[in-house]
Parts: sequence; C-alpha cells; structure tokens
Amino acid sequence: MSQPIDPIGAATADVAGRSGPHAARAERVAIVHDWLVTLRGGERVLDALCELFPDATLHTLVRRPGIATPRIEAMRHATSFADRIPGGRRRHRWLLPLYPAAIEALDLSDYDLVVSSSHCVAKGAIARPGALHVCYCHTPVRYAWDRTDDYLRGTAPGLAWARPAIGIAARWLRQWDKRTAGRVDLFVANSLNTACKIRTFYGRDAVVVPPPCECGRFAAIERMAGEFDLALGGLVPYKRFDLAVAAYADLPDRQLVVVGDGPERGRLEAIAGPNVRFVGRVGEGELAGWYARAHLLVFPGEEDFGIVPLEAQAAGVPVVAYAKGGALETVVDGTTGVLFADPTPAGLAAAVRLAAARSFDPAACRENARRFDRSVFLAQMRLAIAGARALHREGIAERR
Repeated sequence: MSQPIDPIGAATADVAGRSGPHAARAERVAIVHDWLVTLRGGERVLDALCELFPDATLHTLVRRPGIATPRIEAMRHATSFADRIPGGRRRHRWLLPLYPAAIEALDLSDYDLVVSSSHCVAKGAIARPGALHVCYCHTPVRYAWDRTDDYLRGTAPGLAWARPAIGIAARWLRQWDKRTAGRVDLFVANSLNTACKIRTFYGRDAVVVPPPCECGRFAAIERMAGEFDLALGGLVPYKRFDLAVAAYADLPDRQLVVVGDGPERGRLEAIAGPNVRFVGRVGEGELAGWYARAHLLVFPGEEDFGIVPLEAQAAGVPVVAYAKGGALETVVDGTTGVLFADPTPAGLAAAVRLAAARSFDPAACRENARRFDRSVFLAQMRLAIAGARALHREGIAERR
C-alpha cells in the first residue's frame, strides 16, 4: 500500500539531488500546482514546497495574484492558456474540461526536477525526458473517482440538465487521470488514506508525508472559555457542512459559528437555525482568535487528510470528526476529540453532546498536532526527494 520514507542518498545528495556547489547552481526546478485562486490546505503545502525550492518557477493553471502567502507571491510564476480566458479566475471550476490539455501544454522542457502539488490534474504535467517528476498527491481527482456523486448533488437546480454531461466528463477525466499516472516517478501521498487510493486507482505505491501544520501559529494561543462550537473550511458539497447545520437544530442550547465561504453558503444559510452563524472568510490574522474562543471544532465531512482538525488541536481545541478518511490519522478518539461513525445529523449531534460532556486536555491536543509540524514535513520531504533522486540516477546509469 504505502512505502516508508526512503533516505537512500540522503547522506550524499540533498533535496535538489546535488553533488557539489556547481551542480546545485545547475539544478532547474519547476513546481506545478493546479490553481492559485484561494488559500486553503493545499496552498499550505505549496508554501512549504516553495520554502524547499525558493528558486523554482511556480506553474499554475490559473492564478489570482495577491491571494496567497507572501512566500508564494514572491515566486517566479508561469500560468497556462486557461489563465487568459475571460472570467476564468473567478469561475475556475467551469474550466475543468480544459485542464488536462492546459496542464500538458505547460512548457517544462528546461527543468531537471518537476514537483507537482496535485489534487486535480497537476500530476499529468509532462516533464522532459530524463527529468525527475515527484508528485505530492493531495488526492486523486475527486470529481473523477470517488466524489463524483457529491459534486453532482451540489450542482445548482437550474443546471440539472447538465448533470449527464458532467457525469460523462468525469468518466473521461478518470481515464485520462489513470493513463497519465506513469508520468510520475515518485508519488508522495498526504495520508495513508490517499496512499490507498493511489494504489487502487493508479496501481502505484506512495511514500506518505502528511501536510505541514503551522503549530507555531497556534501554540501561544491562550484558550478562553468556550463561547461557541466552530466549523471552518470551504463551503462546498463534499465537506458536509449541511450535516453540521442540521445537527445543531437538535442542539438548541449550543451555538455554531461557521467560518468560510463558497458556493454552498446560500443554501446553508437558508436551512440554518438561529443558533448557527455564518461569518464568511476571515483573514489569516483573525484565525487564531476564532480557535481560541471555540469550545470544540466540528469536522463533519470525509477528507483525504484535512489540515483544519490539526490546526484546532495545535490551538488546544478538541475535535468532533467523522470517523473516515484523514481524521482517523489525526484525531485520537477520546483523547483529542470524538470520532463519530454515523454520518447523519443525529449521529453528529450525539457526538457533540459526548464531547461537550468530557474534559479534554489542551496540552494533549497540542502534543498530538506537533507530530505534523511544518519542520517534520520539510525534513521528510527532503528525505523522500533525495531518495527518489538517487534511485532516478541509478536508473539513468543502468540505461546508459
């Protein structure tokens, strides 16, 4: 299923695969990220990759300047032809049928190392012959594999006529995604959960390196008396915020604050009761304050990994999470939160009541989050890429 991180070559080759200062200067690196239009968990990983390769060129399908971290914004950028389509940056998901062609059209012929950060099509980028392609896989394409039904359910009622076409497009994308898996030399999965999917869908093994949690941002937070329960993330169908909103109809004595924005917001507000409040997207500087005042975090959907539960734990906040996907690897049931197996409003409401009745140690939550600290991610990625570089060199030598 998954392979341990292989430090082969780590003693003689660093993350760039260099053998001396002159070779290091010759190394040309491209980072390929699907799109840069929001700042979410995938962009946190991207920021760390930019720290590893500050001199790389960052290639994206579409980019909205100014939305990312200062480190990402400071990179040298290149975009695909999709970025020049009017309105594409605002409605980037509508361009999905174009993305396979757009990612294949990126000119990566000058690069020795390609590092793709992929949750959609980035892993299909075409490196030049002889170059090394390492893919950090957040998930195989959700729309094409295991989440197609979720996205079809989230289609606006007025677009019901388009659902058959969406289903056909998903099948075509699934075929393309499987066919292009061979372009990757090393898959790095964000979780054991994702590694299983890579094995099932692509027939490939993967090294597991969990995403970085910025523990330092939350370590100094002084917990306040819990004022509300918190739900945080992009308001899209598969994250199941509708489950949380419905559950709190059965929890009239508790308040739920929803932080985030997305296409589901209008529908969620329409079904929410008076004890559910939506505050929209908040700035980076405000995020710690919301965690500090939260009694617990509600995480109702299945994620391939999910960085939000770790941020909450880094702030000392316990988590109520659906017992599937990445949460099984990040939340310690009974110690740093409560996992619930019944994905219904009643099942979630029962888990919230159980968590509210327990006393969780903030120090235990923080200690658990530190296993996923950014420093751990950087060290593990260095080892994984150094090992891939060494094996790649051996393969090239054998072919000569």
